[in-house]
Amino acid sequence: MHDSGRLITPPLVDLYLAPGEKAEALRSLAQRLLAEGRITDLDGFLADIAAREARAPTGLGEGIGVPHCRSAHVTRPSLAFGRSARGLDFDAPDGRPADLVFMIAAPDGADEDHLRILAALARRLTDPGFTGALRAATDPTAVAALVNGEDAPSAPAATPPPAVGAEPATAPATAPAAGAEPRADRPAGGPAEGSRPRLVAVTSCPTGIAHTYLAARALEQAAARAGAEIRVETQGSAGSTPLAPEVIAAADAVILAHDVEVRDRGRFAGKPTVDVGVRAGVSRADELVARAVRAARAADPAGPVRAGPDRAAGGGPVTGRREDHWGSRLRQYLMTGVSYMIPFVAAGGLLIALAFAIGGYEISSAASVVGHFDWASRQSWAAMLFQTGTAAFGFLVPVLSGYIAYAVADRPALAPGIVGGAISVTVGAGFLGGLVSGLAAGFLVRWMVRRRVPGAIRGIMPVVVIPLVSVAAVGFLMFVVVGSPIASAMSGLTNWLNSLSGTNAILLGVLLGAMMAFDLGGPLNKVAYTFAAGALTTAGSTPDAGSLKVMAAVMAAGMTPPLGLALATTVRARLFTREERENGKAAWVLGASFITEGAIPFAAADPLRVIPAAMAGSMTAGGLVMAFGSTLRAPHGGIWVLPLIGSPFLYVLAVVAGTLVTALLVLLLKGIRGKDPAAVPEPGSVRAGV
Repeated sequence: MHDSGRLITPPLVDLYLAPGEKAEALRSLAQRLLAEGRITDLDGFLADIAAREARAPTGLGEGIGVPHCRSAHVTRPSLAFGRSARGLDFDAPDGRPADLVFMIAAPDGADEDHLRILAALARRLTDPGFTGALRAATDPTAVAALVNGEDAPSAPAATPPPAVGAEPATAPATAPAAGAEPRADRPAGGPAEGSRPRLVAVTSCPTGIAHTYLAARALEQAAARAGAEIRVETQGSAGSTPLAPEVIAAADAVILAHDVEVRDRGRFAGKPTVDVGVRAGVSRADELVARAVRAARAADPAGPVRAGPDRAAGGGPVTGRREDHWGSRLRQYLMTGVSYMIPFVAAGGLLIALAFAIGGYEISSAASVVGHFDWASRQSWAAMLFQTGTAAFGFLVPVLSGYIAYAVADRPALAPGIVGGAISVTVGAGFLGGLVSGLAAGFLVRWMVRRRVPGAIRGIMPVVVIPLVSVAAVGFLMFVVVGSPIASAMSGLTNWLNSLSGTNAILLGVLLGAMMAFDLGGPLNKVAYTFAAGALTTAGSTPDAGSLKVMAAVMAAGMTPPLGLALATTVRARLFTREERENGKAAWVLGASFITEGAIPFAAADPLRVIPAAMAGSMTAGGLVMAFGSTLRAPHGGIWVLPLIGSPFLYVLAVVAGTLVTALLVLLLKGIRGKDPAAVPEPGSVRAGV
């Protein structure tokens, strides 16, 4: 095989990885990729690796670390391997430092064949024969041949590993191939004592490169040890072959090990389900299989049993930690709705803002452009933009409500959730009504799905009974019971915002600023942003509405944390690590674009100093914007929508003031810590903060 087609070559192998810090070790391996032409930009690639590490640890346990990412700086799928005598902390679930480090680099848009190679490698990492041979190897050439599947491991293996690049098996020898006809001897209500349980599973992770396939392999091995049969669907970057419907129908229980939402989750309705993060699938596979078997044997055939909910339903990455508290689950439900709503807010708001910039505020009363569009008229173009943006805004509350319901009860809850949101708009209840209708629809549908019903109507429950009853019930709730009171509350909120002035307005700006910076893009940040975006929909055509000032304050407060930290790394670079200084360069653009998350790498490394400084700067910016009376109709865009900002020079002054406060305070706090700046830990290292 030519080197150009190999996943790893001998120069990409370091059997004596010397750095004791994880960040330096990652840089050392990345430099080998750069020298071999596998990546084009060292710092850019390392930034993508660091971003993946920040989402969730990549330590697998058993002394293995798999830092990985998809990056535009990767020329072709590649692997660098390092063996560390001292071990490196990748935050493995068993606490063991990693002596085997596999740096997986996948390009954006990598083809399926290459990604299948990486998937096969990920599965082999659970094979003790494979890892044992790597620990015993003394020659980089032998390591490269072993990883590429050109040589068999010399250490004893429990099962023969597949060749890298071959299609990995989807089940152990104890199970027939996926899609096979189910056995007819399966008792109703779960497996009988002493019979072999049948399980199905889905695994997925945000990157879709490593943990997806590692969890699948671990579950297959755990099921084999437990005497169970299992079929695993890997929803990863190498593509996904859905489980056959007959296999799902014959299964006694389901294991979902995922950090992104499972596609077509409704297929598993009615099955006992163990729902966890993907890391639990890697590190606690035996426990998950045992729980699934127990849940299957205790299950009522008429309804599903959720066995130990380790994660909230709904979209968005999670860490795999238990989220049993109702407050944590409620936050996940609301954040799912917000995440689906934001594109409608951004598109609609920006189109409306552009319409006002082109045609003035009177464009809101223009006649419909249907049949009256003049290609040469600026007013026609402005009217078209306004009416398109208004149409996008019309979906805002229905989408918010629908996907809150989806997060609670999956796809069957979408219809009542969306209808409830539309009714909320009709009665004037706005986004508050959307929150209520989404939660009501979700919990109603979840209750209905779990009810025991006669077999004669069980087949029509998903397509007739649940949609009919849930939509009617949510309609009654919104039209007759809660719609009018919520509408009155929304009207009061709008009037209050429009009446804000002086000290009250400044205090609101300060409070919103603190919320924007407290968790830098987390739930509290999203609450403040959703409040501003929801108020934006009530602004009408008034040029100086209070809701427009709130939107301006929220955006200014969200811009200052990354801008302030970028300035701090420029003014006193010696107080920051090399990687933080590189992040500071990107933070200029992120902050200017209203992407508060640009400050997260700094906060992760030093939260006790960075977060208070960021909050102080955001509170300053938010308060000043409200004091100056600046307005903003666009819900996003940062400095790039400056022409759409009322009192733009005062607005920029507020952002600059907040940036200076953040930078000065973070420099002051870092300067008095009494440590040698050279000893600042690299982000993600064993000494890094939370």
